Amino acid sequence: MSSEQIPGQDGLTAEAEELSVLTDATGMRAMAHPVRMALLELFGTRETLTATQASDALGESPANCAFHLRTLAKYGFIKEAGGGRGRERPWMLASRHVRITTELPDPQAALAAGELGRLMFERWVERTRREQGAASPLPGWEHATGWTNSHVFLTPDETEELMEKMRLMLETYTDRLGDPARRPDGARPVEWALFATPVADWHGADAAR
Repeated sequence: MSSEQIPGQDGLTAEAEELSVLTDATGMRAMAHPVRMALLELFGTRETLTATQASDALGESPANCAFHLRTLAKYGFIKEAGGGRGRERPWMLASRHVRITTELPDPQAALAAGELGRLMFERWVERTRREQGAASPLPGWEHATGWTNSHVFLTPDETEELMEKMRLMLETYTDRLGDPARRPDGARPVEWALFATPVADWHGADAAR
């Protein structure tokens, strides 16, 4: 299993910013805490975040948010953005492009990566299920919210290439994170999750090819 988690994005492309690969089992277990995962997700729409801002967004106490932010910093997921003190200290992501993979030489790290990936996937799916099943969608978003499912015949290399093209299409809008003036009226955060899954149990006539 290999996946790329991008909690948030700025004007940098993956080519301009080094891709960070998680390899430390302890760090991955630390990231798997629900509050820490929620904090990382908040950076998807913010360049910086303080404990007080996190408290307002998550409903957790400022002291609890400050503790979890420091823990994320301890394991290298975030870093100080400069300025502020105490719970008003701003933090920023250390990298906005992080890869989680089970293809690691350390068996414990591979297990931790698999569990972390599963937890992240479940959070995405649950949030999507909740929003897609809402009885009253956001006004004006009735036709903009949805999902699609398609089957196409691709090789592994073609699948990777197509995923990269889709990611680059989304990156054309990343300058809006750091510069709110670039956001048109009515713009709000929209979560896109791309999943590519080979159909292992396909029984077509030429399945063995």
